[in-house]
Amino acid sequence: MNSLDFMNPPEVQFCFPLVNISCPRKDRPMAIVYTMYILIICSIVMTMLGNMAVIISIAHFKQLHSPTNFLILSMATTDFLVSCVVMPFSMIRSIDSCWYFGDLFCKVHSCCDIMLCTTSIFHLCFISVDRYYAVCDPLHYVTTITVPVIECFLLITWCLPIVFAFGLVFSGLNIIGAEDFIAATECTGLCVLIFNKLWGVLASLIAFFIPGTVMVGIYIHIFTVARRHAKQIDTGPRSKQAESESRMKSTSKRESKATKTLSIVMGVFVGCWLPFFVLTIVDPFIDFTTPEDLYHVFLWLAYSNSTFNPIIYSMFYPWFRKALTMIVTGKIFRPESCNLNLFLAYS
Repeated sequence: MNSLDFMNPPEVQFCFPLVNISCPRKDRPMAIVYTMYILIICSIVMTMLGNMAVIISIAHFKQLHSPTNFLILSMATTDFLVSCVVMPFSMIRSIDSCWYFGDLFCKVHSCCDIMLCTTSIFHLCFISVDRYYAVCDPLHYVTTITVPVIECFLLITWCLPIVFAFGLVFSGLNIIGAEDFIAATECTGLCVLIFNKLWGVLASLIAFFIPGTVMVGIYIHIFTVARRHAKQIDTGPRSKQAESESRMKSTSKRESKATKTLSIVMGVFVGCWLPFFVLTIVDPFIDFTTPEDLYHVFLWLAYSNSTFNPIIYSMFYPWFRKALTMIVTGKIFRPESCNLNLFLAYS
């Protein structure tokens, strides 16, 4: 290194150069900045398009107007809002380490972030409840999971996160005890959601660990019941050897498919959200010393669950692939396309 570099260190860039207490901007090579923008924008667009395809499919085709699909429609709407309201602003903050949109919108954005992400997780939890009754109590499923029940699910799924997010942020309960840290780091252009030790734990329990534990527990139970049913079918009376072999192959195929699907559901959900919420709990206990870039990596990993949701919960269904084909080819604009039987080709 040239000795002149020590005498003339690189000039610090600020978020607001004309403001005396402006936060410094993150100094990154332009190649890395462009790469980050391209990758994150692609992620945002994929999240928008994927969830919009689910919304259009369920809203347009009358055959898909079922209580279960209304739950999936609401979840897709939540994830679509994450891609529109939360992710674009977080992208600029993550890359520049600057917030250009004012203190009030910082609070509103933080509220929307907590609320929509928590709502998305609650949807996943209630979808697991729906699947529980579909697999474990199929005879009473139609009479148990009705439109009023789904409406109750949706009321809880939306109202509780709204009250939780806006009440927590605007009351300031989450920063009690962290005032010294906030005062030491406060500058113009900073928008960071701080959780004290108490609310780091409580928020993580409410938003992730409680619904996540319920969801994982239900799916494990579903898989156990499905395997038991498969074994009962397999050990039932057999009239012919050929029929027995066919049944065994069919049973093995269903069991393998169930294992794969549930493994993907639980694996993606836990993999996306667990690191972020563990960090949320741990960070106050290590005096908020988590590296900024590590925090943003975990944050965007959590956001990516909204990208994967339409793939996991919709593209696994043949009817969605058919609906998606009609959307892409413009066939949904044909008269009476809304009455098309999407299950005909797969029955």
